Parts: sequence; C-alpha cells; structure tokens
Amino acid sequence: MKSYYRVMLGQKSVHAEECFAGNFIGVDFGINQDLTHKLPEEWRAFNKEFIPIYLAARPHKTRIGAGLACGALWTVSKGIKKGDILLCPNGSGQYRVGEVSGDYTYEPGKILYHRRPVSWLNVTIDRSGMSEALQNSTGSIGTVSNITPHSEEIEKLIGGISAPKLISTDKTVEDPSAFALEEHLEDFLVKNWAHTELGKEYDIYEEDGEKGQQYQTDTGPLDILAVSKDKKKLLVVELKKGRASDTVVGQTLRYMSFVQEMLAENNQTVHGIIVALEDDPRIRRALTMVSNIQFYRYQIIFKLLKG
Repeated sequence: MKSYYRVMLGQKSVHAEECFAGNFIGVDFGINQDLTHKLPEEWRAFNKEFIPIYLAARPHKTRIGAGLACGALWTVSKGIKKGDILLCPNGSGQYRVGEVSGDYTYEPGKILYHRRPVSWLNVTIDRSGMSEALQNSTGSIGTVSNITPHSEEIEKLIGGISAPKLISTDKTVEDPSAFALEEHLEDFLVKNWAHTELGKEYDIYEEDGEKGQQYQTDTGPLDILAVSKDKKKLLVVELKKGRASDTVVGQTLRYMSFVQEMLAENNQTVHGIIVALEDDPRIRRALTMVSNIQFYRYQIIFKLLKG
C-alpha cells in the first residue's frame, strides 16, 4: 500500500533546488558512515545501534533527541518505500511532488549524503490550495512527516480521482466519524499547544528541528510527547480517535512504559493524558487504578459573527 510523506530538504528547504535537479532526497544527522548493510526492516534495531553512536558524538543531546534524529534517518533511508509519494517544500510556499524510485545510497562529501533516488513529477502544489488539516500536517516541525491520512486529498491535488471516504482500516476503531475528526484534532492541538491548558506546564518536545509528534515506540507511534518546562516530567498525550476504551488505556500505558525505560533520564517521571470528545465512564473507571494518567475532554465551538 502506497504511503505519503512530507520531507524537508535541509533546514528551511536550503537544499531543495539541488535535490530537485539531482533527483534525490536525503538527510545527514552527522552519522558519517555507509548504512547500506545497517538498515534493518524495523527502526527499533537501527535506533538501538545508532542512538549510542549519535550520543557519543553529541554528549550534550538527550536520549529523546537522539531517538528523533535516528528515527528520521532510518525513515528516509529505509522506512520510505519505492513507490511512496513525497511532498517536499521548495521554500516559497509550494510543494514539489515526487515518487521514490530506488533504494538507499551513501554519497560521502556531498550534501544530505544519506540519499534516496526520486522521480520528480511535473506537479507543484500550492500550500494555499490545501485544507487546513493538510497544511498543519505538512507544516509540522521535523525532517519527515507521515501524511498518509491525507492521501485522498493529496491524490486530488496531484490529479488523482479519489473520492472522499470516511473509512478507518484500524480494527480498534469503534467510531469512524470520531476517528476522522480527531485525526485533525492532533494537528490542531499541536499548532495551538501554547494556548491550551497543557501548554501552561508542558512544551511539546523539540530538539534540532525534530518534534515529539507521532513519536515512534516499539508498539507504534504515540500521538504527542511533551516535557514539563522544568524538564522533570515527560508527558504522553493520546487522543482516543474513536478507539475502544480498553485499547486506548492499554496503549497509553505501553507508550508510557517505553518512555520510562528508553527515554527518561534518571531525574524524570513519566505521566499520561488521554483526550476524547465525549465523557467515557469506562476510561474513567480504568484510570481510578492508575494515578499518573489523567482524562481530558475537548469542546468544539462554532460561531457565526455578523460582519
């Protein structure tokens, strides 16, 4: 199944024109070695080997930052498959569209030396023509952003014929309409984090341009990873997304366990928050036995103002 990604070509798209002309995308992250035989099928094994290498060269960096960097390096080098579609900003409010055409290559001494070949299509998408949800997803901080949930809109923008459908292939989703709404909520929450109740105490984790949204763990990507302003607490934020109550509680606990074991420093504690549109007695009942997870509801307010 084809996936869709937004990939930055250097900070502020500084290498975009060279990548377009040379038919490639790439990253570096200071890992100066050929990865041809170092790219396992799963990112976990890659991170296990390369996070220590990354931190040895950058002792001032955090384990979370190292995980973000190595995760992005693996995604570009291996996780993105041949035939996947890329949207790459050109630095002028437009996105060039390309299709990944080959496997990883190492080009030492050149810019973005961990590379993938790309066939660039004769298609450019204006950011202004995107929905707000797609703008938020493509505008997220970080080298790589998986924008597959917006595949139908992207296909329309590049000339496809897909019709909008309200479908989730996730077997744990009980309510597809809530799933569709909360897919957009995640981007909205990230974009407006500073204005929320959570933003008073926590910042979404960010380091070297990589952000803690859809942070990969060994049981899947957690929605948002945040850190308290005093750096003493890490926060896992999960949106219910129409899933069964037991599923979202269990998943949140698994993510928190991963963060505690793999990312937290010795002086950091790990907490969790589940966010849902409606009150959920089953979640509240489960959380009475868990002291470090809180439950939040959100409200949607729509107003018409006479001009």
